[in-house]
Amino acid sequence: MMFRRFLQRLVQQQWGAIGTELVIVIIGVFIGMQVSNWNEDRATARRADVFTERLRSDLREEAWGYEMQVGYYSDVATHGRRTLDALTGRAPLPDEQLLIAAYRATQFNGNIRRRATYDELTSRGEIGLVGDDALRDLAQRVYTSPMFEDIIEEGKDSQYRQWFRLNLPHDVQEAVSTACGDHVVAAGDYNGIDGSIDYPCATGLPAESLAAAAAILRNDPQAVRLLRLRVADVGTSLFNLTIYYADMRDALRALAKATP
Repeated sequence: MMFRRFLQRLVQQQWGAIGTELVIVIIGVFIGMQVSNWNEDRATARRADVFTERLRSDLREEAWGYEMQVGYYSDVATHGRRTLDALTGRAPLPDEQLLIAAYRATQFNGNIRRRATYDELTSRGEIGLVGDDALRDLAQRVYTSPMFEDIIEEGKDSQYRQWFRLNLPHDVQEAVSTACGDHVVAAGDYNGIDGSIDYPCATGLPAESLAAAAAILRNDPQAVRLLRLRVADVGTSLFNLTIYYADMRDALRALAKATP
């Protein structure tokens, strides 16, 4: 209808009316584009808010996981040194306590990473949606640092861990693992970190079984050499967690304490 009227006025050379209608059309198109852009901007802003809050929530859990690693490996190192002191005669331990400490020195822990939001944003090339520069930079550091994977690999590949499992009787290993193994700590439970691996326990094994297993530890020089390596490797992991990446740890702590 409008187009037919426009042609009629063009034939009749009604230039004023033609100009008015062109202005109306241009204004209408402009307003439509602005409304469309406004709606798109609002949708983008909503997505940015959702992703930012999801990323912040993920990093709060990463902050807990970081502290879990520090507490856990501090205890592993303590048990490793305790075992070394016992095996080298510096601070003897009863058979059962020696076996418990020696077992706990073999342990490693890998938290479930909360990186789905970061991976989704980076895979789509949308990490820029997170407008908080500090939050975005922290996420990039946390999720690209090789430290966490390196700690897990060191624990899995530990030669001392392999020696322990190859040389100690299966029934002894099973009893120690059942009675003195890791406690599962719920994500976010900071109070539970201290009791995740270092807590009082008793194996329930008879004295003769404990003595025979402890003798294997005491009489094989390879156990001491491999344990020294394990303690040194755990020490490196703790150095990285607490010193080398101290600024990343501090940023995660600050985020965890911030009001959600």
